[in-house]
Amino acid sequence: MARLAFALAATCASTSALVAPTAAKASTSLNVATTSYDPSDFSDVKNLPGILAPVEFFDPLNFAADASESELKRYREAELTHGRVAMLASVGFLVGESGATPLFGGRVDGIAINQFWKVPEGFWPVILLFIAVPETFRALRGWMEPTVPENYFTLRAGYTPGDIDFDPLGLCPEDAMEFKEMQTKELQHGRLAMLAAAGMIVQELQTGNTLF
Repeated sequence: MARLAFALAATCASTSALVAPTAAKASTSLNVATTSYDPSDFSDVKNLPGILAPVEFFDPLNFAADASESELKRYREAELTHGRVAMLASVGFLVGESGATPLFGGRVDGIAINQFWKVPEGFWPVILLFIAVPETFRALRGWMEPTVPENYFTLRAGYTPGDIDFDPLGLCPEDAMEFKEMQTKELQHGRLAMLAAAGMIVQELQTGNTLF
């Protein structure tokens, strides 16, 4: 099990740096008016990124059957967010248990699921700040202001899920179809990372031992 979790997490770690920013700049760098793919258009659920052979469109619980376009965008926003967090978590498990972290004088050790509670409490506000800043920016960029009930839990019409306008390495393709392919890669790696992170968490809960 440890080897399986390590292999899955390593795959995510090696690819997340390349695919995590893929949804960035969708609304600014793509000339979608001249292409057949608009990343903010969720009117056709079977034409969205993340659909691959041989499974093709996979929705066994029919979440998309009666969902509005706004709800579909919210589902995709949640999937991307959790996938990105899982990719970071998978890397965090490996780095945290490797002993390579230079912080806190080696006081943070043991199994990764218990390491957060060993971080000095004075450092917790820094962690919260690193979480709050991007989340606030994402909310302001993508979500309707909750000033009226109709705006509750609603993404902006022209917003592409996952697009926080963050692409420091310039990895986002200019071509719309290439961008869609990269979105699919990010989704697939995020899904793999969620399985990998879940596997590592369950393993440590069951064994009480580190992954390797």
